[in-house]
Amino acid sequence: MKDPSLRRSVALFRAFLREPSDPRGFYELLARDAANQVERYEPLAGSVVVDVGGGGGHFTEEFRRRGAQSFLFEPDLDELTAGHRPPEGAVVADGYLLPLADGSADICFCSNVLEHVEDPWTFLSELIRVTRTGGLIYVSFTNWLSPWGGHEWAPWHYLGAERARRRYERRTGHPAKHVLGENLFPVHVGATLRQVRARDDVAVVSARARYWPFLPGLVTRVPLLREFATWNLLLILRRCP
Repeated sequence: MKDPSLRRSVALFRAFLREPSDPRGFYELLARDAANQVERYEPLAGSVVVDVGGGGGHFTEEFRRRGAQSFLFEPDLDELTAGHRPPEGAVVADGYLLPLADGSADICFCSNVLEHVEDPWTFLSELIRVTRTGGLIYVSFTNWLSPWGGHEWAPWHYLGAERARRRYERRTGHPAKHVLGENLFPVHVGATLRQVRARDDVAVVSARARYWPFLPGLVTRVPLLREFATWNLLLILRRCP
């Protein structure tokens, strides 16, 4: 599916709505889409790809299908083994301290993880460290003020995280997966863009709304509006000398 396009966005949104009943279908579609995005900037065939926080390994498996040497590093054993056997060679590892030498990866890939770490700037520094000079860093995250910022208890997070979480638990009868300040943290588009643009070890190749069907780079340029309208920020960074 062409990116951006209305057809692509609708297909991804429909798959997202079916994610509770068909997680494999959703993540396999998302992995194909992400691989297409990466290949706009760097070929996957023959590349060494580090997938940080890739859960059950759908992204790693897709990268390998396209000829990459892809390696999965996931800190949560439950996420790694949920639903199916993880990819061969997957490593349980903390993204703050990856067991890799400097410049090991041609491509460092990190999808929807930044909002789940307490110190996103240190985490981002580690992604940059393991990427070779000239290599690509793909980072996306759901920003806090987007309609999906509260994850399973969105959009009620606009009325307060604790209220939203309690409402979710009353409605579903089971605890919410995410707790603000424990495994979900507010990350904002403007602050993230300022952080990466201030660095001298990466260049920003693209900053765009990951799922938008039209002019995805435009919305991220408008302060305040971008915090609500971006939904999911995608950063494509190039490692500088």
